[in-house]
Amino acid sequence: MIYLDYNATTPIDPEVYSAMKTYFETQFGNPSNTYELGIAAKAAVERAREQVANLIGAKPHEITFTSCGSESNNTVIKGVAYKNAFKGKHIITSVIEHPAIMEPLKYLEKNGFDVSYVPVDSYGAVHIEDIKKAMREDTILVSIMHSNNEVGTLQPIQEIGKLCKERGVLFHTDASQSMGKVSIDVNQLHVDFLTIAGHKLYAPKGIGALYIREGAQLEPLLHGAKQEKGLRAGTENVPYDVALGTAAEIASKYLQENTLFQLKEYFYHQLVNAFGDKVHLNGDYKNSLPNTLNISFIGESGSGILNSIPEINASTGSACHSGEKTISPVLAAMGVHPEIAYGAIRFSVGRFTTKDEIDQTVDELKKILLK
Repeated sequence: MIYLDYNATTPIDPEVYSAMKTYFETQFGNPSNTYELGIAAKAAVERAREQVANLIGAKPHEITFTSCGSESNNTVIKGVAYKNAFKGKHIITSVIEHPAIMEPLKYLEKNGFDVSYVPVDSYGAVHIEDIKKAMREDTILVSIMHSNNEVGTLQPIQEIGKLCKERGVLFHTDASQSMGKVSIDVNQLHVDFLTIAGHKLYAPKGIGALYIREGAQLEPLLHGAKQEKGLRAGTENVPYDVALGTAAEIASKYLQENTLFQLKEYFYHQLVNAFGDKVHLNGDYKNSLPNTLNISFIGESGSGILNSIPEINASTGSACHSGEKTISPVLAAMGVHPEIAYGAIRFSVGRFTTKDEIDQTVDELKKILLK
């Protein structure tokens, strides 16, 4: 098996797994208890909070642990809406957001809120002018993803953050896909909220975090006891918190090495050398995640190619249902011609990808496409 779908999920780093095991086995205390096991568990959670904060330039008390990126996104979108409905009911987002943003917004639209969906250009990038045009007196939140999960395009988050700060509008970015791949500093970006998903960062599925700028107010989704400063009731998931903290600390080290872009560059050149103008890059090669290549094989079906090479694990935003072809909504929003979009495959490399695996992938593609 050759795994080239790190944007979908990552394997758990062995160091992360090792760190969390202790809190399943011997250090299993409840952080709310004041005896030794509870005190040790609370210390572990707070250490993890500090590790996550360090990765994004935040203060530890600005980090709230959640179960996943989707919960973090729902917490922000609904939490801001419920807390600020007296100020206004208008929210701005983009047309290429993840369903974890789109679905809670659709829910709010059914409940009296108004959402503006700004377009993207042919590279998948939002333009600051479109955000300005969409802003109104009753705008309470802007939510734009840090990078697109399908094509990898990085958004002008710092510019949008400055604009929101000037206008007094809260700003959220879903950085689930970017975390650990590019450097992120919440203060430089001027964000009020930022979403993290552990399983994109070599931690387990089922753990996430939400950065909430000091002073920003949210209505909690979960009510109960006062865990996570009253923002998320429920006994803390200590082993998974530790896992995310450890993953964040490891990511800080890997960010300095910049090996992902070298693999992406090598992969792209190998594909171009093998297939020439039969391949088309979707997105922005430079202004994008260093690990992501969304490539269309012109005249082919992306899903058909992947079905023919089961040993290669990659993904496609297109599908074929009952004989009907559909294309990725992201590529459609970018204006990619349907005949090109049908052939799209997202390859995303990761920490454990090797050049040998890339060479094997290209060789397998040649067998299918150069008959």
